Amino acid sequence: MAKSVANAQTGARAWQRMLSGRRLDLLDPSPLDIEIADIAHGLARVARWNGQTQGAHALSVAQHSLIVEDIARELNPGWPTMWRRAALLHDAPEYVIGDLISPFKVAVGIDYKSFEIRLLRAIHRRFDIADPVPGVVVSAIKTADHIAAYFEATVLAGFSTDEAARFFGKPKLPPPVSNRLAALVPMPAERANAEFLQRFACLST
Repeated sequence: MAKSVANAQTGARAWQRMLSGRRLDLLDPSPLDIEIADIAHGLARVARWNGQTQGAHALSVAQHSLIVEDIARELNPGWPTMWRRAALLHDAPEYVIGDLISPFKVAVGIDYKSFEIRLLRAIHRRFDIADPVPGVVVSAIKTADHIAAYFEATVLAGFSTDEAARFFGKPKLPPPVSNRLAALVPMPAERANAEFLQRFACLST
């Protein structure tokens, strides 16, 4: 909070105005200023892989999030909807900070990561996700994230299967899911936005 006050006194802007009208403090994010419509809109317009994917449309973080939740649901059929919401929202901070590729995150360092974690915790509080999320759930979501990345890399981003397996691991999925991911096609932003909101609504009732 002190940093936010300091920035207000110096005139530096440390907040972002959202289309919902909310003003999100980037240094001290409040759950009260987080709206799912803003998250869906932002994620549907943030490109995975820095936009370096095949197709008429960029692969958005919103579509990636849908894929991760789908994989997590397949691999963890007994999960309550809270953990599935956590999977869908695992990259939600990127509606504010964008999708930095992993090598750049490493170069930026811990300050970037601490901000990302702080914002994710506010998002979890806003949408009734336990804080902290149990380690076993975090690990399972990361596994689903890596599987999604493998298919995105090989189907859309020009990676060989050996190269993708070295970075993300070799995926182990039932054939129907693997076949669906092998035919991955990036969605237009408006469709990704709508499907993200629809999936969130299903996981919130």
